[in-house]
Amino acid sequence: MSDVKTLKILKPLTNLYFFSWNLYSLCSFLLEIYTLTTLITAMNLTDFHDSALLKLDIGGPFVADVVDQQSEDYILVQISQTEDAGSRRRRQQQVVYNWSLPLSSRRNHQIVTTRTFQIPNRGTIFINIQAFLQEPGSVPLSMKHQYLHTNIEAQVTIASIILLGVYVLIILEIVHRTLAAMLGALAALATLAIVGERPSMVKVVEWIDYETLALLFGMMVLVAIFSETGFFDYCAVKAYRFSRGKVWAMITLLCLFAAILSAFLDNVTTMLLFTPVTIRLCEVLNLDPRHVLIAEVIFTNIGGAATAVGDPPNVIIVSKQELRKKGLDFAAFTGHMFVGICLVVLVSFPFLRLLYWNKKLYNKEPSEIVELKHEIYVWRLTAQRINPASREETAVKCLLMQKVLTLEMLLRKKLRTFHRQISQEDKNWETNIQELQKKHRITDKILLIKCLTVLGCVILMFFLNSFVPGIYLDLGWIAMLGAIWLLVLADIHDFEMILNRVEWATLLFFAALFILMEALAHLHLIDYIGEQTALLIKVVPEDQRLAVAIILVLWVSALASSVIDNIPFTATMIPVLLNLSKDPDVNLPMKPLIFSLAMGACLGGNGTLIGASANVVCAGIAEQHGYGFSFMEFFRLGFPMMVVSCTIGMCYLLVAHVVVGWNS
Repeated sequence: MSDVKTLKILKPLTNLYFFSWNLYSLCSFLLEIYTLTTLITAMNLTDFHDSALLKLDIGGPFVADVVDQQSEDYILVQISQTEDAGSRRRRQQQVVYNWSLPLSSRRNHQIVTTRTFQIPNRGTIFINIQAFLQEPGSVPLSMKHQYLHTNIEAQVTIASIILLGVYVLIILEIVHRTLAAMLGALAALATLAIVGERPSMVKVVEWIDYETLALLFGMMVLVAIFSETGFFDYCAVKAYRFSRGKVWAMITLLCLFAAILSAFLDNVTTMLLFTPVTIRLCEVLNLDPRHVLIAEVIFTNIGGAATAVGDPPNVIIVSKQELRKKGLDFAAFTGHMFVGICLVVLVSFPFLRLLYWNKKLYNKEPSEIVELKHEIYVWRLTAQRINPASREETAVKCLLMQKVLTLEMLLRKKLRTFHRQISQEDKNWETNIQELQKKHRITDKILLIKCLTVLGCVILMFFLNSFVPGIYLDLGWIAMLGAIWLLVLADIHDFEMILNRVEWATLLFFAALFILMEALAHLHLIDYIGEQTALLIKVVPEDQRLAVAIILVLWVSALASSVIDNIPFTATMIPVLLNLSKDPDVNLPMKPLIFSLAMGACLGGNGTLIGASANVVCAGIAEQHGYGFSFMEFFRLGFPMMVVSCTIGMCYLLVAHVVVGWNS
């Protein structure tokens, strides 16, 4: 049941209103205020039974981001309580919480802000709302309160168990990672319902980041059409020729180019373009694509940290108005991060070579047998995807399975003929280049021109979107419009063939992951990590506080970004660090904390397979081509690289801010 009340205050401090509301009650106000300070209303909430938390949703003309702007007009919400609600002599109210909400100059804009308060005891709860205005005016407010039956520590514990369970399912490969994310999202939503917070289906759907999904879908369609031109085979041969047959020189060039491109493009876009080329190159050279792809995606994540537009956490940081006012704009942020990431890249290349020292990059079997095995895998996968709903489809599936059996017989015959051998680096690479150039050519030049034109326009719009504020198209819209444009130009008739190349499992995984992370945020897991980090910094002696704060923020951000999405984590940590820098008892500069957060959040994505979106996209495309790599295969290479890169970044920040004092 909900009770709706309308209240007008015409005289200051003359009326004190009490309302006793039930669970999920909603109260709307129209406040006409004529003085600087006016007590608006007080609410008596007594029916909380065994509740441990009070959640308030207040809607009004508030500033979009509380830390972004300091307004002279604001609303003050006070939560007070008495120890004994049943006594006739009511004890004096004690203010337990103060919540200040700055007001925007545009009174017709409604923004809902949410905050959860711990209930100290079983006394009566009072909510006092005060308005502080410089000029008379009307302030429309709406408020909903809700009781939650579990305290924050219990919610954080349950959220941690759910996250751990999802990782166990993915690491042990008990189920597909998409199903694991869906099960985790379902468990998190069930937990929210148990504690008393029941988000509607509309609210849950709103948690999904549709811009990311649209970007992925649009670029997948573009790459699917692009692959029909033979351009990826052509690029693979050119890369082999440029490296003069030396495999490690080729891998180094690919990683370096991926790192440079990802500094200006989104990491996901970079891997969508690079993964097909790399797979085709490895097939031409009889290399195992898995290790090469992992190396590429690692350096993509490293390169994305170099600029303000290379990685989503950096975009979130630079978009904060308060940080811009303190000099942390695009140029300042990029200049500081670029130097540190260059040092990270210089150290990471030798360390990657050390990690790959005993790795057999070449396939142990001749290329003819490797290609035959891959052909059998692709035909079998195609047959499994056919749903025999009609007689014709059943016949096609039987023909495909018959072809698989024929190829398997041919494979057994070849295995009896060939001996296992380890391929070495090509000594006669010039002769092989000529043969490869004859075999791998551009198959459709007209379609290639159309694809290059559309893709060039899309990438140009990506750049302009980052640097020109007048463009109001998101990356997802740009990718979708480019995909539709290319579909029209290419005159695609077999549209289902293009849709079959879209990684639907990857898109569904991201949708489930967005819901899971948002649900874990509602269970206070991310807030708890930020608060505990701030508490640890405060207990350190003042002369060592800056160094410890840099180390702690960087490593907490890196480890947290390895297991949870770095976007909500960064958005949650920024207000925590800003409040920490403003605390006079802490006395810490703001910039070192923000740079530590950016360095840890970006580089931490290399820790696990689901630590960054680019990792998941690369794994999905590789799996579709028959070269999927597991969680542990990525972890064995990615986590040591994450530790080394974060260590170099930490040393750079310590020298820059503690030794040199680069804080202004």
